Amino acid sequence: MRTHHTITLLTTAAATTLALTACTPQTSSSGKPTAPSAAASGASSAPSSAAPATKTATLPNFVGKGLQTAQDEAQAAGFYALKSHDALGRDRLQALDRNWKVCSQTPAAGASIDTSTSVDFGAVKLEETCPATDAPAPKPAGDTMPNFVGQGMKVVRGALPSNASITVKDAVQSRMVLQESNWKVCTQDPKPGTALSGQPVSFTVAKTEETCP
Repeated sequence: MRTHHTITLLTTAAATTLALTACTPQTSSSGKPTAPSAAASGASSAPSSAAPATKTATLPNFVGKGLQTAQDEAQAAGFYALKSHDALGRDRLQALDRNWKVCSQTPAAGASIDTSTSVDFGAVKLEETCPATDAPAPKPAGDTMPNFVGQGMKVVRGALPSNASITVKDAVQSRMVLQESNWKVCTQDPKPGTALSGQPVSFTVAKTEETCP
């Protein structure tokens, strides 16, 4: 009977030791607990390298359509990076898109391109005639005065230095020049080719549809 009790006690002590060993975290040679392995925790350490897929689509032809319609159809085709500009080179804003029509588009129609590509519409007002090619804005003035006669007053102002002193007067009937994108240059002072050294610049202008006196 005494022998039986001794064996039972030894068995219980061994089982307790095994249980404590299983519950105690492993330690390194320095005595500090070691971190669980990725396999043990079930976590994956490999970063994802998958890149988002690029979506392409064929760009439709929008030339001749109303600007608002062109924008709506471009978005329906998956193109959302849209912008527009004044095809007559007068830098007018397309404030009400329904009043403008598309004369040109960049990129051209028919190409299969990334749908994130920016699409630019050259436009004029509904009652205007599209130019054969977009009218370029005047280049920035350098050391000499360019010839600005016939150019839109708004883009002319933008071509001169931002600190230039500029006077603008109506050449036809002394009206106030409020929206310069609707006016064109008739005369200028200094004359083309004159050195620009900070002197004041003056213009006479007429409405775009008018004839300069």
